Amino acid sequence: MESGAFQYQSEALKLHFWDFVFHMLDAFSRAVVSADSKGSPIGSEDLVALRKYVADANKRIDATLAITQNVSCIAADAISGMVCENTGLTQPGGHCYPTRRMAACLRDGEIILRYVSYALLAGDSSVLDDRCINGLKETYLALGVPLANAIRAIEIMKIATVAIMTETNSGRKMFEGLNSGSGAECQDIASEAASYFDRVIAALS
Repeated sequence: MESGAFQYQSEALKLHFWDFVFHMLDAFSRAVVSADSKGSPIGSEDLVALRKYVADANKRIDATLAITQNVSCIAADAISGMVCENTGLTQPGGHCYPTRRMAACLRDGEIILRYVSYALLAGDSSVLDDRCINGLKETYLALGVPLANAIRAIEIMKIATVAIMTETNSGRKMFEGLNSGSGAECQDIASEAASYFDRVIAALS
C-alpha cells in the first residue's frame, strides 16, 4: 500500500516537472516576444525575474502538489463549511438541494483549485483569468447561484490551501522528503496562491 502511494507520488512529481518545464519555456518565450515587440534586448529586470522563476522551481512544484494531492478534501471541506454557515442551503428550495446541486458545487470548487494550480505552476494568472474567471460571475448569476456563498467557499479554500502549503494546518509535514524542505520555505509561494484565490473572489464581487 505504501509503495503504491510512493509510486503515485513519484509519477505525480514527474508530471508536474514536465508541466513546469513547459511553463518555464513559456515564461522565457514571453520575455523574448515582449522584447522583440519593442525592438530591444531582453531587459535586466526580465532576466532577474526569470532567474528567480527558475530558482523557485522546486518550491513551485511542491506547492502545486500540495493543491493537487488535496483537491477533493479542500473542495469538500470548503463546501461543507459554507453549508454549515448557511444550513438552509441543503433544505428543499435551498441552492444546494437536491444532491446534484451539491455535486455541482463540489465540481466547481475542484475546477477553481485546478486553475489556481495551473496559475501557480506557471507563475502567471492569465490561464486563470482566461479559462476560469472570464464569464464566471455572469454564469453564476444566470444560474441563480448566490455569489456570497460562492465567495465564502473560495475564501475557505484559500485558507485551507495556504495552511497546507505552509504546514500550519495540523502539523503535517507536507514537504518532508520533497525538494523544498519545509512549508516554512513556501511562504512566498503560498502568498502567491492566495492572490490567485483573491482574483477569483474579486471577479465574483
